[in-house]
Amino acid sequence: MKVRPSVAIIENEKVLLMRYRYGDTDVFNLPGGNVDAGETLTDTLIRELQEELGIQIAIGEMLVAGEVILPQQKTDVLHCVFKASIIEGTPILNAKETSALEVLWQPITSLNQLAMYPNVGDDLQVILVENKGFEYLGRLDQVWY
Repeated sequence: MKVRPSVAIIENEKVLLMRYRYGDTDVFNLPGGNVDAGETLTDTLIRELQEELGIQIAIGEMLVAGEVILPQQKTDVLHCVFKASIIEGTPILNAKETSALEVLWQPITSLNQLAMYPNVGDDLQVILVENKGFEYLGRLDQVWY
């Protein structure tokens, strides 16, 4: 099982998302990426957000973790979502570093209405709106796009 960290960056009751297009479906994910050898999860996040969005971040507590286990995939994935804030820069998509089509701010209250990978929108919305602590979600019910 591989581990993929990502961040929930919140500003003005909105969360920063990246939009991808798979077939006829817009799929959204939280900024993050894959861990390189010798990296910690937080090192990965700092590197990935600098490369893909040109921003420096401060990483806070872990908000949620859950596994995506899909038989059609080669590797199962443990997703770890951390709270973060931007300390320098404005998010601008670097097409050389990501296949995302767009970076955008979405209202926290719309997370439960979006097709997300990983499928944490409902739970993350509740955690952020109710200011709850960390939640382990276990196996995520994930549609593969």
